[in-house]
Amino acid sequence: MKLGINGLGRIGKLSLWHHVARKHFSGVVVNIGREVGRNLTDLAAMLEKDSTYGRLGAYLYGHTCPRVIEELDEDKGTMRVDGVPVTILRSSRNPRDIAWQENDVKLVVDSTGVFTDPTTDAASDKGALRGHLQAGAEKVILSAPFKIKSKGLEMPGDAVTTVMGINDDMFDATRHSVISAASCTTTCLSYMMKPLMEKIGAERILSASMVTVHAATGSQQVLDRLPKTGATDLRKNRSIQNNIILTTTGAAKALSLVIPEMATIGFMAESVRIPTTTGSLIILVVNLQDELQQPIKRDAINTIYKEFAAINPYLKFSEEQNVSSDIIGMPAAAAVIEGTETHTRTANIQVNLAKVKADSLREGADPIVNVPVTQAVVYGWYDNELGSYTNMLGDLTVHIAESLI
Repeated sequence: MKLGINGLGRIGKLSLWHHVARKHFSGVVVNIGREVGRNLTDLAAMLEKDSTYGRLGAYLYGHTCPRVIEELDEDKGTMRVDGVPVTILRSSRNPRDIAWQENDVKLVVDSTGVFTDPTTDAASDKGALRGHLQAGAEKVILSAPFKIKSKGLEMPGDAVTTVMGINDDMFDATRHSVISAASCTTTCLSYMMKPLMEKIGAERILSASMVTVHAATGSQQVLDRLPKTGATDLRKNRSIQNNIILTTTGAAKALSLVIPEMATIGFMAESVRIPTTTGSLIILVVNLQDELQQPIKRDAINTIYKEFAAINPYLKFSEEQNVSSDIIGMPAAAAVIEGTETHTRTANIQVNLAKVKADSLREGADPIVNVPVTQAVVYGWYDNELGSYTNMLGDLTVHIAESLI
């Protein structure tokens, strides 16, 4: 089976690296929809080198490895990357017009970040995720969260959001043809919330919030520039090289698609971009209702993560003192819990029942109730590009590919 990749940005390029190393697919067909540089040699040079992860050969075999891209054919748009046949398509940008069928591609990963609405018709002149299906693919994986643009429209029945090791069993090969792999932040966050929900119980999580301290992405500016007409967030046009930039994240909304029980918990998610190329951090704060005389302590929280990590390879528990660069390239680690920095604080919260539901009080009863609540702070690292997200996206891609055999 051949794999199709639409888009050669950060996730598209690193997905190609992943699958060249993995060699599960007989070949890879990459659509970029336009000419790049002067010729195919320029494109190959971009594929071979990476400012964050080094050279492709070193990634595959170590620093002594020679070049691994060879047999370039400009006319056919083909090359061999470490022996894997790779075809580059450079003529169509609308998914419905991409030559997937002609190249015997049944499974496509769309990493453009442009076609995120699963409700848009395949015939749209602006392009649509479903256009890949019209072009001959049987399944399409979106390397981003779904975003339904029209209010009132529900998620289509053939669309599903999955994170490997959390809810990949929700994928039904007979039903689902459009699959979202969520986002790097949602993936990490799901591995920070799921263990707590399983061991402590969703009903005891009173509220939660997170901030992701996130590396820069390709949508940010190198230098300050004027905003587009009608732009409301002027910070997106400021230089990421020398600023900490407040922004937004859709992780909270996407997380409820992966872990439905999250819909019962008051949850907030914020994001801060910082001037690094990859390696991000989630700071998770949860408020937990304690059992009487049994407050939840730091060791109990860490034990929950240790036990979950022992049975799920996508979660790592660390008692080292890490910095962000230590996480870069770590294989398929959705989250690395920084166990040395887990903190808890327990206090009695006074609740005035008279302000909640006055008619439930007995006459003369004290309306003030003391509720023991523990606030826990947990830190989770993730390589938002290759190590965490792309490697897990690769596992999901193979999982779905096997359903097509």
